[in-house]
Amino acid sequence: MNHRPERVGKLIREQLSGIIARELEFENILVTITEVEVDKKLETAKTRISVWPAEKSKDALNALNKARNFLQTALFKKLNIRPMPNIWFELDRGPEHAAGVEKALLEEDNS
Repeated sequence: MNHRPERVGKLIREQLSGIIARELEFENILVTITEVEVDKKLETAKTRISVWPAEKSKDALNALNKARNFLQTALFKKLNIRPMPNIWFELDRGPEHAAGVEKALLEEDNS
């Protein structure tokens, strides 16, 4: 079994988190990379992010997508992986979904 995509995803997550924290400025927004999923051919890296406050998610996602080429280049310099997967950002809806389920359960208990 080939574990390279998982290892590459972990490396991208670690390095990209640092690059975003150092190089991009988000005013009163916390951006966290929750997962990086790299395909088997190492062509794409789906990067899921969580944003707090949640109402700023769209702004953060737009900023990351605008900075994608810069981030891609910075990653290549740090990791020197061949081929370097193209990073794509998407929102991680997991925490929002979990909060909704918890709220529904609390409401059910209070009825």
